[in-house]
Amino acid sequence: MARDPKYDVLFEQIRIGPKTMKNRFYQTPHCTGLGSTYPGAQAHFRGMKAEGGWAVVNTEYCSIHPENDDAPWVPAKLWDDTDVRNLGLMCEKVHEHGALAGVELHYAGPHTTGYETRLPPRGVSQMPSESLYMSSCYAMDREEMEELLEFYLAAARRARAAGFDIILLHAAECATVPLHFLMKYFNRRTDEYGTQSMTNRARFFRELTERVREEVGDELAVGIRLQVDNLRRDDLGIRVEEEGIGFIEHMDDLVDLWDLQVGGPIVMEWTDNAGSSRFFPENFQGWAVSKVRPHTSKPIVGVGRFTNPDTMVDVIRSGQVDIIGAARPSISDPFLPKKIEEGRFDDIRECIGCNMCASRFNQGARIVCTQNATLGEEYRRGWHPERFDRARNADNDVLIVGAGSAGLECAMVLGKRGMRRVHLVEAEAEMGGIMRWIPRLPGLGEWGRVVNYRRIQIDKLPNVELIPETRLTAQDVREYGAEIVIVATGSHWATDGLNPTTRGPIPGADASLPWVLVPEQIMLEGKEAPGDRVLVYDTEGYFMGVSLAEKLMREGKRVTFMTPFALASPYTFQTGEGYRQNRLFLEEGVEIRVSNVVTGLAPGTVTAVHGFAPDRPFELEADSVVLVTQRLSDDELYRELKADRAALEAEGIRGLYRIGDCVMPRMALADAIFDAHRLAREIDSDDPATPKPYIRENRVIGAGDEDYDAILDIDPSSAYAPRSVPSSELARTTS
Repeated sequence: MARDPKYDVLFEQIRIGPKTMKNRFYQTPHCTGLGSTYPGAQAHFRGMKAEGGWAVVNTEYCSIHPENDDAPWVPAKLWDDTDVRNLGLMCEKVHEHGALAGVELHYAGPHTTGYETRLPPRGVSQMPSESLYMSSCYAMDREEMEELLEFYLAAARRARAAGFDIILLHAAECATVPLHFLMKYFNRRTDEYGTQSMTNRARFFRELTERVREEVGDELAVGIRLQVDNLRRDDLGIRVEEEGIGFIEHMDDLVDLWDLQVGGPIVMEWTDNAGSSRFFPENFQGWAVSKVRPHTSKPIVGVGRFTNPDTMVDVIRSGQVDIIGAARPSISDPFLPKKIEEGRFDDIRECIGCNMCASRFNQGARIVCTQNATLGEEYRRGWHPERFDRARNADNDVLIVGAGSAGLECAMVLGKRGMRRVHLVEAEAEMGGIMRWIPRLPGLGEWGRVVNYRRIQIDKLPNVELIPETRLTAQDVREYGAEIVIVATGSHWATDGLNPTTRGPIPGADASLPWVLVPEQIMLEGKEAPGDRVLVYDTEGYFMGVSLAEKLMREGKRVTFMTPFALASPYTFQTGEGYRQNRLFLEEGVEIRVSNVVTGLAPGTVTAVHGFAPDRPFELEADSVVLVTQRLSDDELYRELKADRAALEAEGIRGLYRIGDCVMPRMALADAIFDAHRLAREIDSDDPATPKPYIRENRVIGAGDEDYDAILDIDPSSAYAPRSVPSSELARTTS
């Protein structure tokens, strides 16, 4: 399909210093958990984005020296020549597709663990980190500043040797020493590097930028990634109208581009620059970035979870930005630019803003994505988000029972792999499983993209048929006529308060009572919480408990939120939502009771104990109770089918599998979707129930690159092959 000329502006070339971008799409630095530690994964991950049309592909934050050790988190590093070799592979993969490779040089001062190197970091002032326990730094004198400058210059030389085209000096997320010099919150110096004037507070940054420019000459572009506003209204931070614009005017002559962002007031709230869709709409940073244009002659990169091509055109034509910056949209769909260029808008896999990607890095883990199951698997499993080879057993028919997110993903991938017929049968009138109603919770509307994208793709596949309002029994499944059966029947919330804290039900809890409710009853059946006082008991710790509490709060209920965790909804602090969610509750009068365990329910009364004082029960008055305690797999159909293998074989069924929440309830939707995608990708393996081997990129004494590459062809019985929950011995007979 030809591109509408309206979008031609997005594909104009942009000059940044000595380099030229082939279009206006720029993957901003973002974390992956790959760094230079997993060079194959890093290279193929970033290379995939270059293949998808991004003109600039950056690393994550890149540590410049062992003093800046961030273990157990895995950033990029340019500590020595081994890192040059590893990141050089990334540059090669990015350059293969005509894109520029950028590296973000990073030194964090107090926000450094030192857990690997055990070296003390230096900083603008002596201070502990407000965000990392037991982390601190010492105040630099002039000689030690010079040493730090040399660390940066050595890293710049290594960046050039690796093949990078752009060096970004990191001054965002309240995270780096150059930025700390600009902020009174960190800078308590009284010398010429203090905060008495912009000249003083920017002195170190100017020296750094001048020296880096001198070091790389005209070979590399040099930019600054700047937190232009950190959302605090006092003069301790960065305000766009004051310190932000003042710094840009002071430094504009030294840079080739400005990579701008708006972020939180402390490091732990860095996710405000990656605002979740629960609180932030598309282009949520435009209010600040748009104020910068009159104050610089250099290209501006801006972010704002841009997924809509029309919004992209608007922010370019309005002058807000010159370059479309994106991290999460490039994660969700590495081929976003190419799909816009080709006019394939309905094929765009839009980011839903759930921040599962950020949450994994916050825990020191590898990146994942709810929308894109191939993310991070480009090298180790050889998956491509847009390419699907024809299955060796494509002449089989497949029956998938259950059209939730996992069922939809599996059907889509099997359809793209050319299976003869794929029937996706759903008991309800609508597809989507729990994702039919989760998007109706406060702030989660964009999560509906999970179902929408897959429905659109399935509608294009002539070999995939959706069959709603059809509930199948085990006998129905056996007689259906499909050679392969996949059960994706999901899970449900416990109705008796079964929970992971006590490992049992709650005495008196029974969702058949009018005053006891579970999520499905509220959202699907329309069951109302009687009375004024509602207690929400959450032992999951993610989005459901707080979302229902907010819904009830907005309906005028007096809500008490109780949890055995030390924080209300602890996992949302990993996604970055927890800070704002807790503030919202406190502002709106929701009572938060943490470290509390419910031990019994009775009409009008909740009995509970504090987790550290289980021998001192207390009572709370409540007219109704909402239980968000634990989910249970709806696996009865699967187990009944599995129990009679002879009957399956007699009907010609060669493989029986289960996916998603039917295996076990997944707190992260991304994991359920991955499970479904993995099975569909490997449906023609010798044993689809068991994942094929993948490249671990662990150090193996005496091994070379060819040994890693050979792992993808290793025998499934090898110790390299992780075992899954077995689906059925019948899987071994699948052709």
